[in-house]
Amino acid sequence: EVFSWGDGDYGKLGHGNSERQRRPKQIEALQGEEVVQLACGFKHSAVVTADGKLFTFGSGDYGRLGQRSTSNKMLPERVMALEGYIIGQVSCGLNHTLVVSSDGMTVWAFGDGDYGKLGTGPCTVKCYPQKVEHLCNKGIKKVACGTQFSVGLAKDGHVYIFGQERLIGLPDSMLKNHNRPQIVPALEGVFVEGITVGSEHILALSSTGDVYAWGCNSEGQLGLGHSNPVKEPTLVTALQGKNIRQISAGRCHSAAWTSPSPAARAPGVSASLQLGLPQSVPPQYNTLKDCSPDVLNTRLRVLYHFSDLMYKSWRLLNLNPRNQISASHYSSGTSAIVQGQLRGLLAPKVNTLPLVRSIGRTMTQGKTYGPQITVKRISTRGRSSKPIFVQIARQVVNLNPSELRLPSRAWKVKLVGEGADDAGGVFDDTITEMCQELESGAVDLLIQTPNSSADVGSNTDRFLLNPSAVSEDHMVQFRFLGILMAVAIRTKKPLDLHLAPWVWKQLCSIPLNSQDLEEVDLLTSRNLQGILNLENSGITEDNFPVMIPLDSFAANSADGKMVPVVPGGCHIPLTFANRKDYVERAMEYRLHEMDQQVLAVREGMSSIIPVPLLSLLTAKQLEQMVCGMPEVPVETLKKVVRYRDINETHQLIGWLWQTLEEFTNEERVLFLRFVSGRSRLPSNTADITQKFQIIKVDRPVNGLPTAQTCFFQLRLPPYTSQAIMAERLRYSIHNCPSIDMDNYMLSRNTDTAEGSDTEY
Repeated sequence: EVFSWGDGDYGKLGHGNSERQRRPKQIEALQGEEVVQLACGFKHSAVVTADGKLFTFGSGDYGRLGQRSTSNKMLPERVMALEGYIIGQVSCGLNHTLVVSSDGMTVWAFGDGDYGKLGTGPCTVKCYPQKVEHLCNKGIKKVACGTQFSVGLAKDGHVYIFGQERLIGLPDSMLKNHNRPQIVPALEGVFVEGITVGSEHILALSSTGDVYAWGCNSEGQLGLGHSNPVKEPTLVTALQGKNIRQISAGRCHSAAWTSPSPAARAPGVSASLQLGLPQSVPPQYNTLKDCSPDVLNTRLRVLYHFSDLMYKSWRLLNLNPRNQISASHYSSGTSAIVQGQLRGLLAPKVNTLPLVRSIGRTMTQGKTYGPQITVKRISTRGRSSKPIFVQIARQVVNLNPSELRLPSRAWKVKLVGEGADDAGGVFDDTITEMCQELESGAVDLLIQTPNSSADVGSNTDRFLLNPSAVSEDHMVQFRFLGILMAVAIRTKKPLDLHLAPWVWKQLCSIPLNSQDLEEVDLLTSRNLQGILNLENSGITEDNFPVMIPLDSFAANSADGKMVPVVPGGCHIPLTFANRKDYVERAMEYRLHEMDQQVLAVREGMSSIIPVPLLSLLTAKQLEQMVCGMPEVPVETLKKVVRYRDINETHQLIGWLWQTLEEFTNEERVLFLRFVSGRSRLPSNTADITQKFQIIKVDRPVNGLPTAQTCFFQLRLPPYTSQAIMAERLRYSIHNCPSIDMDNYMLSRNTDTAEGSDTEY
């Protein structure tokens, strides 16, 4: 895992935007890559992976990214010009970059060439990697970039330097060739083991533990007891006899220490995979009891290798489930992935990383929220407002999809006649309300599973798409449901939906089978199996019409209606002779009765995310990306908490965590909605972008707590006991869900909405 934080200008943090990150955040686009070295420049960054790939991101000015252009890259992008090489190390300067191969025999430079700091002779800008011929075949083990100079350290202890004359430590007689690498003569009698550079100064560490310094010294960064610039390498006498083993330099300061550096992996060489092998398969893995650990080890290695090959070549695969060529021997692996058999066996990077990276590359930048839409929740003139889902769907489906591909709020909500200004909380709250409308039946897009109606089998608390919702308005709403799901993936703000695995499989284009039908409609599945297998039932051709309560090619659909399973099926008699054909047709109908609705949902998703890449996901992975965690763990809240005007040792904080631990999960969900407007958290804690803030406020003792959903903030008054706090908190989460109850913003939100009551 790779994390970055701080100033995000130009996209140099690699998160797909230019936003500042105040705390470490994982670079999702590098998930699945084993990064062995990183370099941070002034406006750009670079990473080297264990298998020798080079990625750069940030400002593309002067060609410093090596991408053959000067465009900024908000996400890590591989330097394809070096695709055929195994990269060992990279260094980023102010406006240029140096790269060395893992064997040290080739060095490249690109970016701004002022002062000859690229080492390729007189030049200005190079937008793609240029070989530094004077360093090739020298066995370079490290390169380093200052602002206007560069340094290379060879395995034989020689230091090569080039760039701005006043900084490179060469005598006047050698300065005419400052734009080509030259050995620093003052260090020729010293075996140099390490180098490091600051903005305008250089340190060198000898094999005997001595440190040499030269360059700019305005802040005393050379450690020589004065602040005058030093032209050539000078021994830092204050460190003599200290047996220095490591050195480091910042912009205008330096450090040295005596502990040896840990054994480093050779650049560009992957770590050997060490798998501990038990002597026998543990008893809890009963299915594998007849397999030897050696066989399982071999299988796992094959899967890892196959995953690596898949990850490198997924762009070449036909992921369209409707256009598979099964006749080709070479397409069998692709078909197995698209059909779902292999997806769960692949490394997670193959499943999710292509989608994550594509989303990052297609993110609309520079906006904190999308277009404004209006919602009316309060009834007037005796009329009930239309469901929020219907109101928002009608407005959003007609918007330009590119305006919705944002990392945070896809749209801004204006509540008509209510005292709330949407700084994020209203958006979250309306999303939660829409999910409730979908599952309560206020919007008829979802139905409970037949198992739920019959109270048998599994998935009794889950929902399916409504096969009877076929009108034009329904199709618009299904498209919006797809947009809503895709927005949840982009913004990492999960939806509180409880859809059956059946639905997620359909959205991932995994073909359904009879087992899937049994998991949502046990009775129909058993009835069909009973009609098919009559051998031991005593039912014969003579008593078939009496024993089987069906007389035509009709069956119950998912919503309980009796429907023909083939065109004109109500007029086709069901007989002992054609029963197998009937079961086949009925099963085919049930497995595809929601295809129209699924197609509409995927169409909506496709406007926000690259839907073909869903063919790499498992159903469970898609559900987690859209819906996050159904549980609200207290430990997760503790990981993202931030205290204001109170510290974690305060008695109130102890009482709060104790109260939340004692809450049921349903109560913790209500608490989460009370403080954030959301009902679910992302499955990955790193995706929670807002800190959960707890503030101690000067309010009456034992009063009700308040919250600001836009800022994920809980405001606690003083309490005299934990029991009273728990009682007040329970009351608030059950009875005070409305945003801006004190109507503070009402006077600031008095614009009349366009349109008549009939539009809401």
